[in-house]
Amino acid sequence: MTATQAIDVVTIGESMLSMQPMSEGALAYAPLFTRTIAGAESNVSIGLSRLGFKVRWVSRLGADPFGDVIQSTLAGEGIDVSQVARDARYPTALYFKEFKGYGDPNVYYYRRGSAMSQVAPEHVADAWFEGAKHLHVTGITPALGEQSADAIRVAMKRARELGLTVSFDPNLRRKLWTEEAARRTLLSLIPLCDIFMPGDEEAEFLAGVMSEEAYGAHFLAMGPKAVVLKLGERGSMGFAGDQVVQAAPYTVKRVVDTVGAGDAFAAGFLSGVLEFGELTEDDNLLRALERANHMGAIATQFKGDWEGLPKREELLRLISGGKEVTR
Repeated sequence: MTATQAIDVVTIGESMLSMQPMSEGALAYAPLFTRTIAGAESNVSIGLSRLGFKVRWVSRLGADPFGDVIQSTLAGEGIDVSQVARDARYPTALYFKEFKGYGDPNVYYYRRGSAMSQVAPEHVADAWFEGAKHLHVTGITPALGEQSADAIRVAMKRARELGLTVSFDPNLRRKLWTEEAARRTLLSLIPLCDIFMPGDEEAEFLAGVMSEEAYGAHFLAMGPKAVVLKLGERGSMGFAGDQVVQAAPYTVKRVVDTVGAGDAFAAGFLSGVLEFGELTEDDNLLRALERANHMGAIATQFKGDWEGLPKREELLRLISGGKEVTR
């Protein structure tokens, strides 16, 4: 893939080398680890690529072996990494998970001073968006460094000037910044997107306690053309124009790991937007939400943020209720 080829979605964000213990229990006593990669935007990229869409991932990595692993892994998933910068002055970030056998895994970040934390407005380039239709960003990147919020703000504005639509998942990470800074920055970015994709807890964090319908109206009034509210086990709701649509959840028997489920949901929804067309027409919004719910549920069935994400034929078979012939 080259930068001049048509690109469905551009994502911008940091990926980290992820270390996961091979056994459950306290991280301090784990003798063996598996190595993989992790990052909200790269998770979305992989999800979309496996569903048959052309994706470009934009980032900064250290000029180190960890950066090599991340870049080669994403390239191996068919993702355009031509706009990834390698910076020998700063390291690639690290990320550890701890599985204790109950509740969500604990997450430990080592990303302060990373290569991507140095991203600044002057790094934003039209080449990032060349040939692309859509930009997807999250609220994680603005939390990484002193100028990263300004860089994402410039990127969102420039993408829209170049004719791209923009989606924004707040993806709140309280460990990365203060609540005051997070709320102020995330709210300032909502008017710059076409699709806003908060979870119900993030909506409460940003707007206070409201009904789900009130959240939809509140965020639509800030400028987006569509609002997608993730409700976890209760499915999701979508708001576009005069439409208020609720999609039932895809239920699973047990949850293995919830990390990455929101990114899988985002990939599923964006794939529906790209495939079905205008959300205010027909039942496109509902169909996109249903696909997103399936993707999010699938992501909870495996350890790792992206490894078990389905290919297009697998997802469509699951949605239709078909069974895979395995022998």
